[in-house]
Amino acid sequence: MLKRILPVALLSAVIAVNTGCNSGGEFKKLNGIEYKIVKHGAGKSKAAMGDIVEFHILAKVDTLVLGDSRKQQEGKPAVIRVDSVKGSGQWQSVFPMLTAGDSAVVQIWCDTMIKNLPPQQQQLPPWLKKGNKVVITLKVESIKSMAEYQKDMQTKQAAMQKEMQDKAASQAPVDDKIIQDFLAKNNIKASKTNSGIYYVIHKEGKGDMIQKGQNVTIDYTGKTLDGKMFDSNTDPAKGHVQPFSFNVGTGQVIPGWDEAVLLMKKGTNATIYIPSPLAYGPRGAGPDIGPNSVLMFDMEVKDVKAGKAESQPGQ
Repeated sequence: MLKRILPVALLSAVIAVNTGCNSGGEFKKLNGIEYKIVKHGAGKSKAAMGDIVEFHILAKVDTLVLGDSRKQQEGKPAVIRVDSVKGSGQWQSVFPMLTAGDSAVVQIWCDTMIKNLPPQQQQLPPWLKKGNKVVITLKVESIKSMAEYQKDMQTKQAAMQKEMQDKAASQAPVDDKIIQDFLAKNNIKASKTNSGIYYVIHKEGKGDMIQKGQNVTIDYTGKTLDGKMFDSNTDPAKGHVQPFSFNVGTGQVIPGWDEAVLLMKKGTNATIYIPSPLAYGPRGAGPDIGPNSVLMFDMEVKDVKAGKAESQPGQ
């Protein structure tokens, strides 16, 4: 991902900061680039090979901005692993010269960049021409070992997961009232699972109850509670009238589906009402499913088999 975001030759997406300080001094030459540290930070150790650097960067040719991290990454720093750099004219060469908190300016002549392009490179962006110079301003936010970075990421992911769980817990009673009001208004008698799914079995199937790990084939139509259909594999209007199969309990579908089909057998026809934490949550899904939307599905189990899913889930 980093190489895609920060390509060496074309610098198609580098990122941004205003250092706010210029200490002067001469540029130093390094591996086909020129660099100058304009502000020293509090870091004591320079970036070593294999370290993870979090940084902001702005790349420009004259007034043309080639990349801006604060805009591209919503203010979050970019992340890159420090590796040995082969060839000249690569701005990443500067990282082993920097410590946490340092601000630096890197200059690269387009002549150098052009020399290092592969021979088959035919089309160049208008700014990449001889005589032009790329000026990169960057600020190092942190330098961490891979182990430190992975530990930090695990901590952040755990915090994000806890936040999502807290939001789901607070949304659950809201959705439960929405479903109850809908059922009462439409005189629908439904059963409820411990997780908050409501369901109505219109036709009981035959055989054993569906189990986790089995492959099921479902005909379905999904709607929001205002009656708007957002997906179906039986209505030609949605463009995919075909059997839909998935492996139960493996996360190939929304959690509400994985749970609901365990209430069914082959041949079961049912309607299920799924609270948003077990559907698409606060993010929603596409233009038809807004944040924290309660969803209802008419479902019929067409087949139950052992084995892996035969197709990937749709919406």
